[in-house]
Amino acid sequence: MYLVTMLGNLLIILAIGSHPHLHTPMYFFLANLSFVDTCFTCTIVPKVLVNIHTQDHSISYTGCLTQMYFFMVLALLDDFLLAVMAYDRYVAICLPLHYTTVMGPRRCLLLVAASWLCSNVLASSLTLLMAQISFCASHSIPHFFCDVLPLLKLACSDTQTFHIIMFSEAALSGVVPLTCVLLSYAHIVHTILRIPSAGGKHKVFSTCGSHLTVVTLFYGTVFLVYFQPSSSYSAGTGMVASVVYTVVTPMLNPFIYSLRNKDMKQALGRFLGLRKMVFSVGTHPRAL
Repeated sequence: MYLVTMLGNLLIILAIGSHPHLHTPMYFFLANLSFVDTCFTCTIVPKVLVNIHTQDHSISYTGCLTQMYFFMVLALLDDFLLAVMAYDRYVAICLPLHYTTVMGPRRCLLLVAASWLCSNVLASSLTLLMAQISFCASHSIPHFFCDVLPLLKLACSDTQTFHIIMFSEAALSGVVPLTCVLLSYAHIVHTILRIPSAGGKHKVFSTCGSHLTVVTLFYGTVFLVYFQPSSSYSAGTGMVASVVYTVVTPMLNPFIYSLRNKDMKQALGRFLGLRKMVFSVGTHPRAL
């Protein structure tokens, strides 16, 4: 699964970068999402594979905090980029005449830069707070990586301030982007229903279907794990849901976006040299 995730996302990035006709806002954001998914998986899975191979499940205190920091940064980036991609689809479908003006190169770069900045600020604040917490209970983390809620289960100092800040950030980084996604697609559905032709409706739905599938997988599992009090956190449920959004979703994203997208399939085919040779019936042999 790790190799498939790495190869799939790398192919998406290379295919988009090597074909000028894919140098549009939608594919720019998709390339960024693939890059983030690649880094996201690399933050967790290699350490898990080493643990399985060596049967040594230990991690240093500094290493644990570092892994937690990068995990939060990249998870938040996924969150923000999915909202940005929904906004891009909203402008493309509901405001097509203004698309090139609204989603210009400068605006696209600003949206991605803002996502990186917000993710790092939010993750840094929680990591610094976690570094001040004392762990005097068992040092056995009931998880396969250093996640926030399993670490809080081991804390013996007061974590009330941490919980307040964590849920405030969760509301900011979870509810706000999700609201943006829902509002964008509410407007998109309203616009689609006004399209008279069935072919036009199908084309628009197929364009947005890939993104909606990824959004459902990501937000469904994230809300299942993090939008609950740490006292009611279940290690078993948390691990299963975490596997979905840390391993399964990054692996499926390249397939979801490429299999449902004609332009991506053509770009991947050209990049891999899988061009079909088309011969006209009745063409003279010398012409061939």
